[in-house]
Amino acid sequence: MSQFIITTDTNSDLPEEYFKEHDLGVMSLKYIVDDVTYDRENPLPVEEFYAKMRGGSMPTTAQVNPDDAKKVLTEYLKQGMDILHIAFSSGLSGSYNSVRIAAEELMEEWPERKIIVVDSLCASLGEGLLVHKAVKMRDAGRSLQETADWVEAHKLEIVHNFTVDDLFHLHRGGRVSKTTAILGTMINIKPVLHVDNEGRLINIDKVRGRKKSLNALVDRMEKQIQGYDNDIFFISHGDCKEEALYVAEQVKKRFGIEECIINHVGPSIGAHSGPGTMALFFMGQPR
Repeated sequence: MSQFIITTDTNSDLPEEYFKEHDLGVMSLKYIVDDVTYDRENPLPVEEFYAKMRGGSMPTTAQVNPDDAKKVLTEYLKQGMDILHIAFSSGLSGSYNSVRIAAEELMEEWPERKIIVVDSLCASLGEGLLVHKAVKMRDAGRSLQETADWVEAHKLEIVHNFTVDDLFHLHRGGRVSKTTAILGTMINIKPVLHVDNEGRLINIDKVRGRKKSLNALVDRMEKQIQGYDNDIFFISHGDCKEEALYVAEQVKKRFGIEECIINHVGPSIGAHSGPGTMALFFMGQPR
């Protein structure tokens, strides 16, 4: 059984210490704030990023390009490793396609090595949870192919329940109309969204008031987890940690799942969802 490494991208929103602890390769998506370009190697502190957004800055983002992907993958090929890359949803970015192109070119140069690129159809810590499951399999001694097959077979069982505090960021990204954003803001409507089978953001419900929107994430979970034995759940947030802790406490209280990873929604996704985003991820019934 050949040794392999798992790589992913910064949109998996896993904590930096997780990447290091589990020896993961990471591709960085760039983001631009006030005409300055940042990435994983040169980051803008995430609290400052959200403070700038609250102050009116409108960040933009850039996908992974094939050359950048080749640099990351080549590093591991030189070490004699095969690679499983778990990519940000193709429904939200062209990064998956860039890595797929890079992998095809590299396998011609390194025919003795194997690179498998999986389109996660997931976002933020939903992608992170899929990476976590792959890490557990790798560490248990499963092969590259076994791990990749499991990830491909179960990726649509990563449930994404999330809400945003400000509809205008979704409007800017083309997710809701200007009329919906204005009216929703006036009457304090909060959307409840998920990620569909094509890896795109879909609005599935709306509630009035922030607290109700947070509770709605957990309420939906009750039906979705039936038949699944979750030992961990993930929460990502747009710089609203106290509310994230509230959601985590509700999950622990209602479902008895004690282990949880909580982290910020990173800038590359936060640029489009905005401050106050709250997202809950777990294994559940297919979308």
